[in-house]
Amino acid sequence: MARKNSNISHFQRFFSYPLQGLFAHMFYWLFAALPIDTASAIGARIGRWVGPKLSVTRRARRNLERAFPEKTPEEIQIIIGDMWDNLGRSIGEVPHIHKIEPGSDRLEVVGLANGLALKDDGKPGQFFTAHIGNWEVTTLVARIVGMEMMSVYRAPDNPWVDSIFNRARQGFRGEQVPKGPAGARKLTAFLKNGGHAAMLVDQKMNNGIAVPFFGRDAMTAPALAQFCLRYDTPLVPVRVERLQGAHFRMTFYPQMDIVETDDRHKDILTIMTDVNAIMEGWIRERPAQWLWLHRRWPD
Repeated sequence: MARKNSNISHFQRFFSYPLQGLFAHMFYWLFAALPIDTASAIGARIGRWVGPKLSVTRRARRNLERAFPEKTPEEIQIIIGDMWDNLGRSIGEVPHIHKIEPGSDRLEVVGLANGLALKDDGKPGQFFTAHIGNWEVTTLVARIVGMEMMSVYRAPDNPWVDSIFNRARQGFRGEQVPKGPAGARKLTAFLKNGGHAAMLVDQKMNNGIAVPFFGRDAMTAPALAQFCLRYDTPLVPVRVERLQGAHFRMTFYPQMDIVETDDRHKDILTIMTDVNAIMEGWIRERPAQWLWLHRRWPD
């Protein structure tokens, strides 16, 4: 059995991954050559056509049915179609993200003062968001608030595909580190020295903590709360919404109220419960803009 797994890994590394990377790069440069509105529209068409046929859509439907038991099958199906539309648009827009100018008609910025409040307070700080709207637009946060920032991301298993996203994030002010022990060490040192970080915190973490999310416990990464308590970092929620086509709204919300007690474990759970509640509110408002494809809850 070990030999078989080794052969599969060898096949992926020297054939499957490069082939996937070739197609990914072809699509990247195709979309890059198009105007952003055209790339977004073509991505939407491909998403609506291909997405619902993929087996992973069954997971999205199951997640939606459990999160919204009051919705009819027809309503769930509409959300699924719109989700794939949004995801397709987001992929088509990837080569153009760094061209979006904050304050232009492409990107409306709301609550900027809430973000700027972290700039000169003499403390480290954290911004957090979710896989909602086109989350790649959140790479512009550092430019908008005018500060160097560190961002943690989950690198794709395929390094050929990872290089595309690294190219697309060229407008990010600061360092992007992959999720994992090495990235965690870098982020710890950065915050300890007064830096600012941006995190996507809505994915499952198997060795995380159980936190309510849409009425069910979801294994959640506690790092956001741990850093907050260890280094006294303010937490600012940031949401990116798709308004119409390739036009977005980025909202900086007021800092979360953090109340510390003598029970560190309880404090971490309280903070992450509030964080999940904030993101759940965003998703309930625009359910089609969240990535329902994740295995967020245990089956």
